[in-house]
Amino acid sequence: MTEETTEWLYLLGEEARIVGISGYTVRPRRAREEKPKVSAFINAKIDKILALKPDCVFGFSDMQADIAAELIRHGVQVTIFNQRSVAEIFSMMSQVAAMVGQVERGQALMQTMLEGLRAIEQAAAALPRRPRVFFEEWDEPHISAIRWVSELIGIAGGDDCFPELAAQSMGKNRIIADGLDVVRRNPDIIIGSWCGKKFRPEKVAARAGWQDVNAVRSGQLFEVKSADILQPGPAALTDGVAHLHRIIMAWSAQHD
Repeated sequence: MTEETTEWLYLLGEEARIVGISGYTVRPRRAREEKPKVSAFINAKIDKILALKPDCVFGFSDMQADIAAELIRHGVQVTIFNQRSVAEIFSMMSQVAAMVGQVERGQALMQTMLEGLRAIEQAAAALPRRPRVFFEEWDEPHISAIRWVSELIGIAGGDDCFPELAAQSMGKNRIIADGLDVVRRNPDIIIGSWCGKKFRPEKVAARAGWQDVNAVRSGQLFEVKSADILQPGPAALTDGVAHLHRIIMAWSAQHD
């Protein structure tokens, strides 16, 4: 019922175990062609899941608690992960690898990811100045970065404009009610990842009072696809953080 465990099982070479996936799955792309789609995010086709007779169902976050409860009442084993930080993402992947008997391969893959993060962090440490970054997870209302995204921004070389909100696991608790709060924090870079819909930098630039924000004045408005950064699994730790790092390094090159 969640994308990141599907991607991880494919990386582990255990895709044959997967009997159904979330309809939001895009990584790897072939999963959409090979596996039946049996859930969205906050709802699922319980009858279809039961018909597949899974040994275990993987889900993510308290938002899937009702689906999990219904499956449990039908006698299905359900494992719900609730990872919100980079360390917790690694923990989730370690647990899944152990559950499918791929501890050694899982550890090797995770070590490669960890080395990649360390290399990015080392390169970022050499930056003469770290840009302030506003990461917008949703536009109406404005929702700022969840914890693992905030941490990856830091690894990539930037400083999250709203670090105090990143600790809040629920999106409703990361809402910035007054858009002028963003203006006051004056980000150098604005990154949008609007949970599956296209980021519109021109709409951001046209917001009342935002014209004098550094990021708007210098055209530093970018999109990172939600599939690459908002799935707390391999994608965020590889393509997602790499994209953040490229944006920050390019900004730095213009502000030497």
